[in-house]
Amino acid sequence: MNNRFPEKVLDLAIQIQQIPAPTFNEQSRAAFVHQRFQLEGLQTEIDEVGNVYACLPGRGEASPVVVVAHMDTVFPETVDLTVTRYPDRICAPGIGDNSLGVAGLFGLIWRTRQNHGEFPGDIWLVADVCEEGLGDLHGMRAVVGRFMENISAYIIVEGMALGQIYHRGLGIRRYRVQAQTPGGHSWTDYGSPSAIHELAALIHRLTTDIKIPANPRTSINVGVISGGVSVNTIANSAQFELDIRSEQQKTLDDLVSQVLDIIKAANRQNVTITAELIGSRPSGELPRNHPLVQAAADALQNQGVTPQFHFSSTDANIPLSLGLPAVGVGITHGAGAHTPGEYIWTAPVAQGLEILEDLVKQAFTLKNQ
Repeated sequence: MNNRFPEKVLDLAIQIQQIPAPTFNEQSRAAFVHQRFQLEGLQTEIDEVGNVYACLPGRGEASPVVVVAHMDTVFPETVDLTVTRYPDRICAPGIGDNSLGVAGLFGLIWRTRQNHGEFPGDIWLVADVCEEGLGDLHGMRAVVGRFMENISAYIIVEGMALGQIYHRGLGIRRYRVQAQTPGGHSWTDYGSPSAIHELAALIHRLTTDIKIPANPRTSINVGVISGGVSVNTIANSAQFELDIRSEQQKTLDDLVSQVLDIIKAANRQNVTITAELIGSRPSGELPRNHPLVQAAADALQNQGVTPQFHFSSTDANIPLSLGLPAVGVGITHGAGAHTPGEYIWTAPVAQGLEILEDLVKQAFTLKNQ
């Protein structure tokens, strides 16, 4: 094994991290990744939604394996992207989620060329867009639309999930709930309905009147709220963004139905409340005994890492929801994802790259199992 590969991957991860890539604005990072694929001598392209594809040719004896890492981050373009390196870790917003995952695609190229020359089939490497937040997995939908079932497997690469196997996709619905009222002056029109007050009462009902089951694990959260004009104005407009999740699709559907009924009932004279669907992530899963899940577990155990089997919302949701073989794996450990204090541990990266390579190798043998 070339001991420089992990350091090269970490250096590249920092270069990627230094390019802002908020969801819906990944173009600069995509151009950089596209250029790097070209420097590797690979066939590469950017599709109509902004995903970057590159093909590492195989022998044509098996269906391709599609390896995907998302480029977008939760941070705005204005975030301070300062990197701090310590002997054992790297601290920087977005370094693990998911700059390291994207850099891992190149680590796979380098290791494959050194250790295998060619795999039985093509490896398609994809740096995709719109995985985070309101991106609603738009990039991955395009990836799956391109390849569909004509693959051996979809493998999703995350920077900070070493040891975890994401083989179950968490179902999510997201709504933007808006209230409209006549508004007015806080003194002279006192008693008129306020859009803010109406939504505050509605949030209270949603989070207290609905019984949220513990099994299957389910959640409801208001993550953003805004509205109003000034402190002495009865607000005529306000909105909040609602996130609903469940491990079970029927539970999710039932909860959504209850939420929409409560919202509908909140409408009255001079109060109009609407719910706009702004995100829908489908659920799906592979059983624990599926060959691809077992291959991921074997790849981890071969490196002395204990597998952990998880529900999550990742790019894997899309192929899983269609019954297509997909798992998500990680490159290293870390913490602070989605915060300015995000960091990754550097030592496990070598392990993570070997695990990814081993999983890809095994995936080519699974098509007919």
